[in-house]
Amino acid sequence: MAVGVFDLFSIGIGPSSSHTVGPMRAAAVFAEELKSLGKLVDAAALRVDLYGSLAATGHGHGTMTAILLGLEGFHPELILPEEVEERLATIAETGTLQLAGAGEGAGIPLPYGVEDMVLRPLTILPRHTNGMTFTVSGADGEVLHSATFFSVGGGFIVREGEEDAALKELAESKKELPLPFRTAAELLGRCQSKGLSIGEIMFVNERASRTEAEIREGLLHIYSVMESCVEVSLRREGLLPGGLKVRRRAPDWHERLMKETRGQDPDYRDPKYWQEWVNLIALAVNEENASGGRVVTAPTNGAAGIIPAVLYYALHFAPGMDKATQADRDDVVVKFLLTAAAIGVLYKEQASISGAEVGCQGEVGSASSMAAAGLAEVMGGTPQQVENAAEIAMEHNLGLTCDPIGGLVQIPCIERNAIAAAKAINAAKMALWGDGSHRVSLDEVIVTMRETGKDMSSKYKETAMGGLAVNVVEC
Repeated sequence: MAVGVFDLFSIGIGPSSSHTVGPMRAAAVFAEELKSLGKLVDAAALRVDLYGSLAATGHGHGTMTAILLGLEGFHPELILPEEVEERLATIAETGTLQLAGAGEGAGIPLPYGVEDMVLRPLTILPRHTNGMTFTVSGADGEVLHSATFFSVGGGFIVREGEEDAALKELAESKKELPLPFRTAAELLGRCQSKGLSIGEIMFVNERASRTEAEIREGLLHIYSVMESCVEVSLRREGLLPGGLKVRRRAPDWHERLMKETRGQDPDYRDPKYWQEWVNLIALAVNEENASGGRVVTAPTNGAAGIIPAVLYYALHFAPGMDKATQADRDDVVVKFLLTAAAIGVLYKEQASISGAEVGCQGEVGSASSMAAAGLAEVMGGTPQQVENAAEIAMEHNLGLTCDPIGGLVQIPCIERNAIAAAKAINAAKMALWGDGSHRVSLDEVIVTMRETGKDMSSKYKETAMGGLAVNVVEC
């Protein structure tokens, strides 16, 4: 299917969309296939091979435990954090997983755990560095079912051997869209010919598969999950899991900011602290993501805090929002997310949002670009100014490497979201002070990002083999 707003903004668990959400989704698909083929009852042995980046940084990203949950039939958009903890504790205690056991049916108990997975960090499969193979055999050793999947970023998965079919399906589904686009030039052309904004173009395309009410309700639900993520994070204190001893800062920062407005309306936000509030939201979301909490991929988990932080700015600090009704605020949320998604489509179509494929420029850079576009649109920007905002934000994230310490989505990921959110706001403001004309196009920057990612050494693409990952002592 053509990439839509609910593909780019989906609900899942942390800490990584490509290393946690994607592998869980692939494992669940494999388990369901085994069950539908009628071979589940004959399953006697399971083997999971992880390749490339999944093997290199899987422990820090929760890849192995996510796969176990997927094999039990859980999907990232449905499983709750408490279910994660309960099932993983049971698997660790018993050394057995319930293959295809979520939902209806008890599944098949199979002795298997994290330590049984085969890690091949130096083996890169041709399609993508995030490869995984699932194999189930019977008691006689005969293979009952086997499949290889690739987690290509943002929670998206592709099965080996079906890449061409997937591309063909994508092309066919795009023909069904009223206003299809692949490049920013095409998108701007649609805006000009139809007299619509970028967000409105995306909305027209979304209506090909959903009603207006469903789109609006779905996007407001997405934002409510973003808000809940922040609320949960602000109630947590102490250290993040994983051994780096990274302290949660969001609760203390929130308390300090609230002291600055004590005696005021509890919803009041002092404009002079807008930067601190943006930082807070980004940190809160990514601290929750780092602890395996429930987040919205936007468009990835590693960059999940940028869009919520910039949208928070739009709702609390943009001109006129102090007098906005709830309906006005809901309109801002819908317009912002639709516009951001339209820009996200361009990155999915022309480049990548996978840190393991193009470095962090594909995750944090794409999210910053999407957020800048969303903010420029809700602040009254023309399509040309919105495209300019997206271009500025990505241009100044080019070359950003993915080198998390210990393979954990903590350092530099958490702070990087706050920095990128500020870049997005500045990019939008710069674009809005211009007339929309600029020397470098968004398409040129996206292609540059893709080519930079290809040229980038693999040790800087989520392998924990370079950069901060090797130059900073973990303990």
